[in-house]
Amino acid sequence: MTQVYLIRHGETEWNVARRIQGQTDSKLTSLGELQARQAGKRLKNMGITHIIASDLGRTRQTAQLLAEYCHIEPTFDSRLRELNMGILEQRRVDSLTPEEEQQRMLILDGTPNGRIPQGESLTELSTRMRAALEDCKKLPEGSRPVLVSHGIALGSLLGNVLGLPPYAERRLRLRNCSLSLVESQNSPWLAPGWIVEFAGDTQHLTAEALDEIQR
Repeated sequence: MTQVYLIRHGETEWNVARRIQGQTDSKLTSLGELQARQAGKRLKNMGITHIIASDLGRTRQTAQLLAEYCHIEPTFDSRLRELNMGILEQRRVDSLTPEEEQQRMLILDGTPNGRIPQGESLTELSTRMRAALEDCKKLPEGSRPVLVSHGIALGSLLGNVLGLPPYAERRLRLRNCSLSLVESQNSPWLAPGWIVEFAGDTQHLTAEALDEIQR
């Protein structure tokens, strides 16, 4: 059995400003740093052997904070990057024109092969995220890695494990620094291969590290 933990990065300045990030960098807020430290405290005694993160700035920051508690040097994998959101990156969500809002919805509403102009398709995202997960099986026996990635990217991966098409409507809420777990196993009562043990867990985040919606 292979266990792989999944963590979304901490809150960023653009999360607060409601800017579309995609593959553009935005620094963690002080709250985001606190979230990452609290996630690190949870992981500290869970036998984590590898921290593998997206190479974007916000995931690098999160991984480095997790590393302080797990005492593991992070490595970085560009396959774990967020969806490339093309022409809408850096835009505030409330500033989009009706046409641009329709383009944004192509990655949310179940449109087959949804893609923002000049961006990446959900199929491309799902394919690279699944490849990164499969490579965890190549780690030494007994490894327990954590993948540090992004909201849409991790939602796509979890949907893939559940057998959903890449363009399925988004119905998983993965808050900043939420924790998920997938396992590769062979159970007599579950489909063989990867299964979702839990998703979007925030029990390690105290009240001071939760946004207003979470409280």
